[in-house]
Amino acid sequence: MAHILLLLNVTGGLCMFLFGMKVMSDGLQQSAGDRMRKTLNLMTANRFSGLLMGLAGTSIIQSSTACIVIIVSFVNAGLLTLTQSIGVVFGANVGTTVTGWIVSILGFNLNISNLALPAVGIGFILSVTRRYKTLGSVTMGFGLLFLGLFFLTTAMANIHEVVSFDFMAAFRDRGYLAILIGVCVGLLITVLTNSSSLSVAIIMTMAFNDLVTYEMAAGMILGTNIGTTSTTVLAAIGANTAAKQVALAHVLFNVIGAAWSIPLLLYLLALVGMILPGDPWAVLFSAEGARIGNAAIPIHLAGLHTLYKIINTALFLPFTPQFARLIMFLLPEKESEEKSGKYEFLYSPTATTDPQEVEVTILRVEKEIRDMAGIVSSMYNCFSVLLRELPETDDKKSVVSQLSAELKPRETRADQMRGALTGFLIECMRERPKPGIEQRISRLLRIIGNIEEMSDECYSISRVLETAVYKDRLFKRRKTDELIPFVDQVGELLALLEEQLGQKPTAELTAHAKALEASIIESRKQLWRLSNERIEIGRNVTSELVFIDLARRIERLSDYCFSIAEVISSPDLI
Repeated sequence: MAHILLLLNVTGGLCMFLFGMKVMSDGLQQSAGDRMRKTLNLMTANRFSGLLMGLAGTSIIQSSTACIVIIVSFVNAGLLTLTQSIGVVFGANVGTTVTGWIVSILGFNLNISNLALPAVGIGFILSVTRRYKTLGSVTMGFGLLFLGLFFLTTAMANIHEVVSFDFMAAFRDRGYLAILIGVCVGLLITVLTNSSSLSVAIIMTMAFNDLVTYEMAAGMILGTNIGTTSTTVLAAIGANTAAKQVALAHVLFNVIGAAWSIPLLLYLLALVGMILPGDPWAVLFSAEGARIGNAAIPIHLAGLHTLYKIINTALFLPFTPQFARLIMFLLPEKESEEKSGKYEFLYSPTATTDPQEVEVTILRVEKEIRDMAGIVSSMYNCFSVLLRELPETDDKKSVVSQLSAELKPRETRADQMRGALTGFLIECMRERPKPGIEQRISRLLRIIGNIEEMSDECYSISRVLETAVYKDRLFKRRKTDELIPFVDQVGELLALLEEQLGQKPTAELTAHAKALEASIIESRKQLWRLSNERIEIGRNVTSELVFIDLARRIERLSDYCFSIAEVISSPDLI
């Protein structure tokens, strides 16, 4: 019976530690996760900013798995490139070592168990309040984590009475063979527990209680770094090739790191011993002569973990572009994944119900909206270039027909994008998301509608030109010269719109948009006044009507731009 009770205590300690880690991580993600997801998309301009973002993000939310899974989602959504994401992967691997330091310092050097239970109580009380709910979750998770570690350490001290560790003891003095056995055991523990943080805590506890040697525990720490990649691989299943490439980068980073560090492990341990105080090889006894745990071992294991990650990152970081090319060579893009004519917006079935999935997928929607704006801009640029060249073109019919033929597929694609993106956002609205997300979705729906209408208007402009040429109603060069400044003003507004969609609009951008709006309105009035004057003196009425129709349609494009500018100037949007 005592044996069963001891095993249950070990299991309970493990489960309480893991549950505390989850509660604390969830609380930290609620407070910082949304900002982190937004910042991840902004701070990955180069490998160094990506490294810092991955390091900071993992240190804050205490989960490298969560950080890397988010990156896989971003790459799968097309929000990040492989090269951008690799830097974040490096940083996340360094950031995950923070957990080991917390556990080794507070769990083995301080009697924090006296504070753990009050932390659980205070955290629970705070978690049921609206204002301090997140703080309560973090506090309660912190208490549960160290309460579980206390139970685990206490139970581990006597677990040798129930479980035989003779198979590991047989390798205690086998040098590198013991280290290799440790690597395999650490890998297995991490795959089974699905948590490198829990695995590190287990290994530190086993080494503290002399169930494994310091060297074997060090090998187990290296093994956890290989085992933790299993979660990333699972996250990439069913994703596109780009997301799988990120998972492969994470696997190779840790496998190659383990490959060079295992032969040099004793030298790494010696280097850690030179940096950190204490003797992890020492055998300590109490005043009564009983053998006690050596608190220096967990500290040195945490130091090894961090040192290994820093050196491995320093080796990989200068060669990030080459590493990315290696990944793409090993896992090339499939031909079937190349862009086809028909647009499809693929997302996970849980993306409309899981809050984190909604966040990531909405970021992808925002990226698709920017692509829609790019389609409209390219359509308008084609019209602008042709308008300048048309008066001197001999075969006008062929040129305007070609313009309509080029713009039609783009207008069709914009229609398809509107249907797919609107359908997804409406599904999200049906699930009754939190108020901030609901407001954001409604604004995105307005933007999508306006951009699609702009694509229709651009195609209509090409059709007006085509009809005018075929019916010999096109106006002359002088009127074209009058229209071009107006066309350029609207083109500038379109370019400004794309810039605003890509970042938080500044006061300067907003002021520039308002100035352009006033200028476009004044130019339109001037064009209409000139056209009416020509009609009154008996000029060609049909060509004047074409001139007015084009000016009216171009102005309508600016109206859509103004409408979108008002939406994106609101807080908490793209």
